[in-house]
Amino acid sequence: MTELAVEVVYARADRQCLAQVRVPAGSTLRDAIVASGLPDRFPEIDLAVMAVGIWGRLRSADEPVAMGDRVEIYRPLACDPKDARR
Repeated sequence: MTELAVEVVYARADRQCLAQVRVPAGSTLRDAIVASGLPDRFPEIDLAVMAVGIWGRLRSADEPVAMGDRVEIYRPLACDPKDARR
């Protein structure tokens, strides 16, 4: 079975984490995130409500990953950037 090398990243205001994982071909973003161990290290990660993406583009957690993808877990915004600029 072919394995895919992907990165999974998560950033908080005080800390950033990057995990490189190998997952079987056909794995989803959710599979890669779970394999990274980041949800165990950061209990606030809730994939039922948090957005995820690949290389800065929103994707479904059930979308398959490809070799070299950078899977990103997005925190909710503390405030709307447009409101902050006003």
